[in-house]
Amino acid sequence: MSLSSIPLPSDLEPVIRFGLFEADLRAGELRKNGVRVKIQDLPFRALAVLLSRPGEVISRDEFRQALWPPDVFVDFDRAVSSAIKRLRDALGDSADNPIFIETVDRRGYRWIAPISHASAPSVPASAAPPAASAIVVSGELLRQPASDSGAELRSAPSAKGQPVLFSRLLVSKSVYLLPLLLLVFIVWSSRSGFRPAKAGANSQHPPLVAGTTLHPANEEAKDLYLQGRFYWNKRTPESLNQAVDAFTQAIVHDPGYSDAYVGLADCYNLLREFSLMPASEAYPRALAAARTAVELDDRSSDAHASLAFVSFYGTWNRAAADKEFRRAIELDPRNAKAHHWYAGYLQNVLRFDESLAEINRAQALDPNSPAILADKGLFLWLDGHRDEALPLLKKIEAAEPGFISPPRYLKYAYLDIGNYPAYLSEMKKEALLLHDNSAMALAEAAEKGFAAHGARGMFLSELPLEKNLFEQGKISPYTVAQTYARLGETAQAMSWLETCYERHDEETTGIAADPTFLKLHNLPAFQQLLARIGLPPVT
Repeated sequence: MSLSSIPLPSDLEPVIRFGLFEADLRAGELRKNGVRVKIQDLPFRALAVLLSRPGEVISRDEFRQALWPPDVFVDFDRAVSSAIKRLRDALGDSADNPIFIETVDRRGYRWIAPISHASAPSVPASAAPPAASAIVVSGELLRQPASDSGAELRSAPSAKGQPVLFSRLLVSKSVYLLPLLLLVFIVWSSRSGFRPAKAGANSQHPPLVAGTTLHPANEEAKDLYLQGRFYWNKRTPESLNQAVDAFTQAIVHDPGYSDAYVGLADCYNLLREFSLMPASEAYPRALAAARTAVELDDRSSDAHASLAFVSFYGTWNRAAADKEFRRAIELDPRNAKAHHWYAGYLQNVLRFDESLAEINRAQALDPNSPAILADKGLFLWLDGHRDEALPLLKKIEAAEPGFISPPRYLKYAYLDIGNYPAYLSEMKKEALLLHDNSAMALAEAAEKGFAAHGARGMFLSELPLEKNLFEQGKISPYTVAQTYARLGETAQAMSWLETCYERHDEETTGIAADPTFLKLHNLPAFQQLLARIGLPPVT
């Protein structure tokens, strides 16, 4: 039996697109911008296997079963490695900083880029009619409507779902107008002294990001970068996945484009917060992309800010994070994103006055950013300015009903003051926005417990479901630790915080500033845990 006679996965569409590439499974062809790419049979079949299970780890043994008949005996490990290497060569991908194929140590390989299905091979954009497609990101199918431009991922509705003139221009005419608009913008801004809004915004307009160099080798990469920023600024599960695709395409157009790697890092930095992507998957990708961005352009303020973010929350390297944040702000004092993320870091390391000063600087630079305003509301609440914090968060929630942060922060605020009906309402809003069935089940269990036995009954109803979801890998052990702390069971709370530390759970960096654990502050074990994480002691 020859390799070519082995059937490909039967449930795949005949043509699958990703970035500038498409794999025609019937013809056995890989094309880039409609031009055939040379690729041997075995690497192409490996590609088909990866595309059949996007977002999943495929073991070497699974590759062996898919790629070779049972009566063939070769050095399978070496053959699989060779096939993946040749596939990466054909795609221009890198094992160290992958945009398509991720190596998962001691487990196998995973396809990490968005894909879309099409029923026929593509033709050049100038000749192709608009076509609807289905985008798959990390195993999740998202419907993508037809666009006006003939190119994928051009449709960019406003943040409130209403038509906006600039958005429509960006969406339907971006291929033609963006280079011209950018040129006009640069000339005008250089004469007027205007400074553009920063990437921290969650706005309807795609602002140019402070600290980025914006000097790609071609206009297509620049156009895709701006599309990516448009989607990233919206901060929804769907838009962040669309941003990943746009930044990935920009990198394929120009592998040396630092800003596109910054965008990719920023997507992964936020996907673990605004979607169901596990932090264990998101942060390694963010770290690789941020490091590459800094290597390509060490004077990019935005690259250093992105590296600072993942250094603290992803690797718990407080010293590196502080250094990178300071470097980012030194390079561009007007980088709103750097000030914004630095404020969050300062909050977690108990430098509260500095944190409020930084978030105020970020707001001054980007006054219309709901992301900055929402975090300001949270910081004000944690610092005891409740009369100012609560109205601010409620105002943002009303203005941006699709934004996840306001209900997430209001949930904790209402819980803190004992307004349990409002807490349960915000719990449900957050679950709906995240498309998280587990979170909704928790909200419903809490609601039943509260109706039957009040606040304590609410926490007791949450606890068994939380443990079950933790065992399934669907929620953080941090959530269980919080519930035990609210029940006053400090020993159990400490035990679950130790689990957070052992698993390097992303929430762990927030334990010093989290008021849920106030009653644990006097415990030697809690202080020792803070030291191990690299956080300052609490008094």
